[in-house]
Amino acid sequence: MAKNKKKKWTRFRHKVVTEILRFSLGTYSRVKYSIKVRKFKEQEKKTPYLVLMNHQTAFDQFFIGMAFKGPIYYLASEDIFSNGWISSLIRYLVAPIPIKKQTTDIKAILNCIRVSKEGGTIAIAPEGNRTYSGRTEYMSPSIVPLARKLGMPIALFRIEGGYGVHPRWSDVVRKGKMTAYVSRVISPAEYADMSDEELFEAIKSELYVNEAVADASFKHKKRAEYLERAIYICPDCGFSSFESHNDTLECTKCHKKVLYTNKKELVGIDHECKFSFVADWYDYQKDFISSTDITAFSDTPVYVENVKISEVIPYKNKELICKNASISLFGNRILVKADKAEFTFGFDDTFAVTVLGKNKLDIYYDGHIYQIKGSCRFNALKYVHFYNRYRNIVKGDQDGKFLGL
Repeated sequence: MAKNKKKKWTRFRHKVVTEILRFSLGTYSRVKYSIKVRKFKEQEKKTPYLVLMNHQTAFDQFFIGMAFKGPIYYLASEDIFSNGWISSLIRYLVAPIPIKKQTTDIKAILNCIRVSKEGGTIAIAPEGNRTYSGRTEYMSPSIVPLARKLGMPIALFRIEGGYGVHPRWSDVVRKGKMTAYVSRVISPAEYADMSDEELFEAIKSELYVNEAVADASFKHKKRAEYLERAIYICPDCGFSSFESHNDTLECTKCHKKVLYTNKKELVGIDHECKFSFVADWYDYQKDFISSTDITAFSDTPVYVENVKISEVIPYKNKELICKNASISLFGNRILVKADKAEFTFGFDDTFAVTVLGKNKLDIYYDGHIYQIKGSCRFNALKYVHFYNRYRNIVKGDQDGKFLGL
């Protein structure tokens, strides 16, 4: 008896759905984001591409879809595959390729190879995360061996203005302008003659965008709201908490206020702000953590907050554990106290800690994935920074700068 043939990943229906989405979501994107997407006119017919992009907004994938012809198969966080029937619908309509964040996901790599062999175009954000700072952030060099394995032309897709229009930490879209376009194509023949280091540098330099400049105006009366999702260290108070309203961010300890202007600048109210842009503050924050011995905070928590905790059942759903739990951040662990259980996620035994979306926190521990959701002001970033700083210390890398994003 003949063996059952494996079903193809790429389907004809994906072409139909793509055309519908290109028209409907393309129109919506132009109106919502005031974006100008340049069509990739040089796209060769029936040639699949590996599209690499910098990651600025939640709509970046639709911008790529507006530039390219045919369906695109996006690498996507496994979180979107764990929302019950909605995830099933997404898989049926566009078949994104799931990947576990902050891990070397062999299955995701094999699925990419499978899609490429079937002639599908694949899109990946090498950063793995949307930028919190406005600058293109850390990229893993593992993108180079994957690109070589796939053997496809590499289309480098630049998105500019996205941080000004819709920063990761914000809930509102500002009035401003964005552009998105293929800035360079590197053919397989061209990168065959490049070293891994040369190819990686070409990818990084082409995708690097720095929006820590007052280059344009991005207007909204609530332009500073929820900046505390990205900021948790005060230059005067150290570890602190913040609260934002409209165009202003305030430290809850020293009560100094900072204005976030239409041009993305930071201006102190009744004092001189030590940072010109969020990126400057973000860099200071990383340097502060990287020079702090956080193991000194093993007895007393640095932060205690109220949250909801669920367990993520990969590719199925999320099961609520407790909607009114408390989370405590120590220098060597995260402690969650729920109604009927207590979870201690020691950093030595925790596989990964990641941020999803604007401020959800995923903790990979003992073969399980636990998801933490706090209030609208919850800062998930600090948990990722603490975890990676601790891991750097125990590895003997006291000066390690990489903190997970």
